[in-house]
Formats: sequence, structure tokens, C-alpha cells
Amino acid sequence: MSHTLILASGSRYRRQLLERLRVSFHVHSPNLDESPLPVETHRDLAIRLARAKAQSVRDQFSDAIVIGADQVAVCGEQKLGKPGNAARTAEQLRLASGQKVSFLTAVCVAGPHGTAEHVDVTAVLFRALSEPEIARYIDREQPFDCAGGFKAEGLGIVLFERIVSQDPTALIGLPLIWLSQALRDAGIELP
Repeated sequence: MSHTLILASGSRYRRQLLERLRVSFHVHSPNLDESPLPVETHRDLAIRLARAKAQSVRDQFSDAIVIGADQVAVCGEQKLGKPGNAARTAEQLRLASGQKVSFLTAVCVAGPHGTAEHVDVTAVLFRALSEPEIARYIDREQPFDCAGGFKAEGLGIVLFERIVSQDPTALIGLPLIWLSQALRDAGIELP
């Protein structure tokens, strides 16, 4: 029996990543409160939101296989969100300058035969960034809708000393290596 595949996300970046797998899927963006719970760890927040997104859409389409994902960026103990504008992007890049930023990318695949979950941790080590470098980067890429205020798949790559990851797609928002196996396990044919 073939199941409909649904990406429970409004993220164009996640949609573009899933398109790489060349499978047919639909997109439904869940409307959830993404506020952290009191004393919730960053990891717990990421997996709770990925699970909630998948379950929210799965409640509407019970025969579907639904992918929910969420990402939390952390510098020290401070959570970095989507900055939304140039000033907040500059603040986040100043904070990240010369530091390690950890990206916890959670994914949940929920279907008729159960649920699978995974959290990928990617460490991004930033170079020491000067104010002119930050300003030029923001002007050229305007990464206002990206956690941490950069696009690793674009010009943001020049901001780093290195990236430590088991799956480079996780940094963009959806760990395709793990997801590919989870989809095969759920009955989706992939090459």
C-alpha cells in the first residue's frame, strides 16, 4: 500500500532538501506555539517541536507518512533564533564570532506503522569576525530567516573555520542521511 508523504513544515529550505530525494510529497505547515517549556533543554525543545509538527499534520491525514523537523541553534547556553532583520543578524554574528555554535536538528517521521525520531548535532566553529565583514555579509546575503543568521549553503560558508557534522544537510534543516533510511523503513522507495 502506498502512503502519501507530507512535509509538516513551512520552511522553503526543508522543502528544497526533501526535493533532493526525488519523491512525491505534499507540504502542510502546522501552526504551533514554538515557545520553550520551563526547564526544557535545547535538545528536548527541538525533538518536542519536530514531534508536535509531525503529529499535528498526522492528526489530519491519518494514512500519511509525515515528516516534522525543527532546529535549535545554541551558542554557549544562548539560543539563537531566526533574526528577522539586519540588526538582530549582526547581534547573532557578533555573539558567534570566534565561538562554537551547535545546531540541534530534530526530525520525526510518523506514519501508520509507528514513529521514528532523530537529533543530529552539528558544530559550527566561527572565525573571529570583524564589524566590516559582518556588515558586508549581511548586506550581500540577508539571511534574516535562518537560525544563527547565516546560510552555510551560500556565502555564509566564508564565516567559518570548520563544520563538524555527520550529515551536512542537517545544518540546512533536514538530515537527509538519517531521513532516507527512516523513509525506506516506512516503505518509501528510494534509489
